[in-house]
Amino acid sequence: MARMRKKLGAVLVGAAALSLTLSACGGGGGAEGGGGGGEGEVIDTSTASGDVSYWLWDANQLPAYQACADKFKQANPNINVKITQYGWDDYWAKLTNGFIAGDAPDVFTDHLAKYPEFVSQQQLVALDETLTKDGFNVNQYQEGLADLWKGQDGKRYGLPKDFDTVAIFYNKKLVSDAGVKEADLQNLQWNPQDGGTYEKMIAHLTVDESGKRGDEPGFDKTKIKVYGLGLDGGSGGGLGQTQWSMYTGSNNWQFTDKNPWGTHYNYDQPAFQQTIAWFRSLIDKGYMPSVEATTGQGSSDIFAAGKYAMITNGSWQTNAFFDLKGIEVGLAPTPVGPSGKRASMYNGLADSIWVGAKNKPGAAKWVEFLGSPDCQNIVGEQAVVFPAIPEATEKAKAAWKAKNIDVTPFTIQIDEKTTFLFPITDYASQIEGIMEPAMDNVLTGKAPPESLTEANNQVNQLFG
Repeated sequence: MARMRKKLGAVLVGAAALSLTLSACGGGGGAEGGGGGGEGEVIDTSTASGDVSYWLWDANQLPAYQACADKFKQANPNINVKITQYGWDDYWAKLTNGFIAGDAPDVFTDHLAKYPEFVSQQQLVALDETLTKDGFNVNQYQEGLADLWKGQDGKRYGLPKDFDTVAIFYNKKLVSDAGVKEADLQNLQWNPQDGGTYEKMIAHLTVDESGKRGDEPGFDKTKIKVYGLGLDGGSGGGLGQTQWSMYTGSNNWQFTDKNPWGTHYNYDQPAFQQTIAWFRSLIDKGYMPSVEATTGQGSSDIFAAGKYAMITNGSWQTNAFFDLKGIEVGLAPTPVGPSGKRASMYNGLADSIWVGAKNKPGAAKWVEFLGSPDCQNIVGEQAVVFPAIPEATEKAKAAWKAKNIDVTPFTIQIDEKTTFLFPITDYASQIEGIMEPAMDNVLTGKAPPESLTEANNQVNQLFG
């Protein structure tokens, strides 16, 4: 999942134009796809043979899924899975162009922000009847993951492959140099009024070029050597998954009136705007870098340069941070907020079948294998992500523990049920097109947090 969320805004904005193109081309896929999104289709997997094309974007996961394909081949010698990996920049453009040209892959890794549009464009096969015929267990996943992939029509358009949460990565040396014990980072609290013990910690870990800390007299916020808290790739747009969603989520705020498939966003509520005002204040005080300073830069690269004492980021980045040379890294959970609980966005990927797939029997057989313990246990043992099936999640935890990495700060959100779902609604690309510049304007100081009310009105007008 590397780099996935960081560039999601640009992808969503681009998707709006691609959506119009698909509509102009009739909406359906190539080959024998047609309309209907696979409605009522029963695929006979017992006849599966031949080649199956499968796309994913994360190079770090490619070895694990190639191992899955090898095991699948042993059980299904007449089927040959051909895996293609594209970088995040190219993946969605090639996929959506493939829908139009009729040469998209049979199976592909899908994202929650994308599949509603794919369903409305009738690009995905509904899996329900095939899964029922094959006796596939759709209740074997971590709580809530499978339901995320059910469209508004009640049909299932993907099988979960993994999930992610957010935690704090910290530089152990910079924490030690500040006289802070690592245990002190495990139970921080925050509020939008004064930031609580969390902001006090951020301030103390911030150091200017003369060696003054953010909580000391004479601190110069214009000349920062180490930021107490880093910023992952800009404002975060309308999602803020790794930037601010853990704070809004622990401040009794929800993105929409219901999830999934809400029809009213809540960016105008005081709890949201107060949280964003506090978040921006960290930049104003010199404790966190500006949006301009971080846009286009990899957060792990800045962290590796010793510029951040802490940074919030997703579990898919675990290996990227812990593999940094010359940096000893630790993990801490997100802070407890006014709700009395910590919070993390709960996101997950799935595998979907293109409605124009040239080998639907082989595609369905492969998707069922990808969604099974046989594959997900392999992925878990390689410690790159948290697989969606609980037993495979445990294998991932054990594999990271064997590498002396304690991933409890991520999984505590699952154990304590402090997650909230990635918002799933129609008009995702249009919403991001409105919210990304609006959030950028607030965090760069060009507009007050109250300006988000007008952006929210524009968002809700999309739902008519």
